[in-house]
Amino acid sequence: MLALLVALPLVARHRLPDPLATHWGGREPDGSMSLTASTVFPAAFWAVLVLISVVLRRYWAGRTPGAASAMLAAGGVLLTGAQASIVHANLDRARWQDAAPMGIEVVLILLATGLAGVLAVLAGRRYGGRPERHPAAGAPALEVPPGEQVVWLSQAANPWLQLSAAVLGLLSVAGVLLTASGVVDLDWVLVLPLAVGALALLGCSSVRARVTARGLTVGFGPFGWPARRWSPAELDSARAERRTAAQSGGWGYRINGLGTTVMVRPGVCLVVRTRRGTDFAVSVDDAERGAALLNALIARTRQPTG
Repeated sequence: MLALLVALPLVARHRLPDPLATHWGGREPDGSMSLTASTVFPAAFWAVLVLISVVLRRYWAGRTPGAASAMLAAGGVLLTGAQASIVHANLDRARWQDAAPMGIEVVLILLATGLAGVLAVLAGRRYGGRPERHPAAGAPALEVPPGEQVVWLSQAANPWLQLSAAVLGLLSVAGVLLTASGVVDLDWVLVLPLAVGALALLGCSSVRARVTARGLTVGFGPFGWPARRWSPAELDSARAERRTAAQSGGWGYRINGLGTTVMVRPGVCLVVRTRRGTDFAVSVDDAERGAALLNALIARTRQPTG
């Protein structure tokens, strides 16, 4: 994000006036900054946001889940959108007073900023906490008293897949910003694969599993969507099994002779066998306890009712 904020005006510096318009009263420009100041100011503002987010995550992560992510997401969209609009408005103008008027761009930037903040808050709350680690169960079986409410939650993430998604996402954002600012004329066909690849990697980079009385739910990506669900009646058994990426066919969502595997990190996976005879495995922490609880729920559904 810092690189984008600095690069946008510098790439177009030969086509920009110095100073350039940076503030509009209504639709017409009424304030300016030097090219250097207009490059340094948003970059410094972003650095401050990063510092504040680090403090929030370090000392108040439990009280304000998702606040740091929301600040970075909203701030990044606002700053890059504003920078791209400023460059576009000043492009090929002799004086900053001749900059193009601002209109719908401001509304779109504010809407995108709010949307980015809301999505970041939702993602942060969903994945804000760390799963509690329990000792491995000796056998995948638990006794659940009748009427007892049960829940098991676990999650896992692959930082390398997340980093790859971030890189592709930033490249696609850079392409969009450079095109929107008028600095370059990129073909959208070149940008679209980067955006699709970023979303695909993001969806496969983290996973969350939840076991309740209704069965097993496995959600993908930062928002837990899309998700796959199985009721206890649809499952035959559950177990914990150690698997590697090589056995599963690679990282992410894989289908091979072992069945379907969601592999975000090597190690013990929660594996369920459906009534159809197919296996589904997901690499999450505390898989032994999740399998034990699922087996208890499966056994409950098979008990004869009076």
